[in-house]
Amino acid sequence: MPAPSIKPATIDLATPQTPGLAGAWTVYGMGQISQKLRALELGPGAVLAIKGADIDELDRTGAWIINNLLKRLRGQNSAIGLGDVRAEFAHLLDDAKQQDAKPVEPVSAVPAVPLLERIGRATVAAGDDTLALLGFVGISAVTLARCFVHPAQLRLRAILFNIRSAGVDALPIVGLLTFLLGVVVAYQSANQLRQYGANIFVADLIGLSMLREFAPLITAIIVAGRSGSAYAAQIGTMAVTEEISALRTLGIDPHQMLVVPKIIALMITLPLLTVYADVLGVFGGMCMARTSLGVGFTEFMDRFIKAVDMSAYLVGVGKAVVFAAIIATVGCYQGFRASGGPDSIGRQTTKSVVQAIFLVIVVDALFSVLFNALDL
Repeated sequence: MPAPSIKPATIDLATPQTPGLAGAWTVYGMGQISQKLRALELGPGAVLAIKGADIDELDRTGAWIINNLLKRLRGQNSAIGLGDVRAEFAHLLDDAKQQDAKPVEPVSAVPAVPLLERIGRATVAAGDDTLALLGFVGISAVTLARCFVHPAQLRLRAILFNIRSAGVDALPIVGLLTFLLGVVVAYQSANQLRQYGANIFVADLIGLSMLREFAPLITAIIVAGRSGSAYAAQIGTMAVTEEISALRTLGIDPHQMLVVPKIIALMITLPLLTVYADVLGVFGGMCMARTSLGVGFTEFMDRFIKAVDMSAYLVGVGKAVVFAAIIATVGCYQGFRASGGPDSIGRQTTKSVVQAIFLVIVVDALFSVLFNALDL
């Protein structure tokens, strides 16, 4: 909005002992007056009083500037004052003087929290979060069991949509990364195998590592970063905008509508993606074995069939089912934990990815110990 047409603030120095203030001492009327006042140099004892009779308008900004001018001149003459001010302006000048007289309270430093206290608080928070996650797992398991007992409660459209978004749309990235992973594993092992004339054993290395470990683990990590974060963001947005509260008000179970379709869809999708990753990973290893070790496709497949049995394949697919349940549950859980505003959605989405990947790796390590004990 353009400033109104007003008379600017001025100071009349025609009589140095009694300078006069005139015009509008407001935000719009200040102009360059504040700079002129700072540059103003008066001799000691020159000013005896300031006249304010010609001040047409005054606001808090002008009162503050006038108060600073008076403080500056009182350093030369303690008796200096402002006279002939209109009655309606007096309270603004009094307020400026009182605010300036208030002592500035020192900002107290925030006390440092001891290390043991920080560790204790973090431990308690982690324990509470773990208990809440276990409670969420229990509710989701009961809801899932109820849906299997009453299949009519299953939302097939939601399941199919999540299968497409988490599975079909993820085929390019999963295929590319696992193919490159097979290439890298074969390339890194080529020099060592060549030294001992064991080129053909690259099939054993690629087959067992890809089917048992790399394919299910890498696929789970990709899906956790891609689909798990999407679950947390979607449900978190609904939680922040109170759509979940609205569902409960309408008598609709949010777990049945939002969580169960995602868990079922991912438990179907991730094993299939793992099989797809197995094929692409082994194919990448075959290409590199032929290039670096001179092992043809036929020789590779003959050795692959002898070295890799069905148990290695089933172990990888079985892991994928468990990983899928972990990723979907953690993503949905962190989405339900969102509250407040959009920044909470970002925090919970990040937590969902980190927590899901962490749990997937921990569970994979436990599987390795278990399978080793069972000689699988």
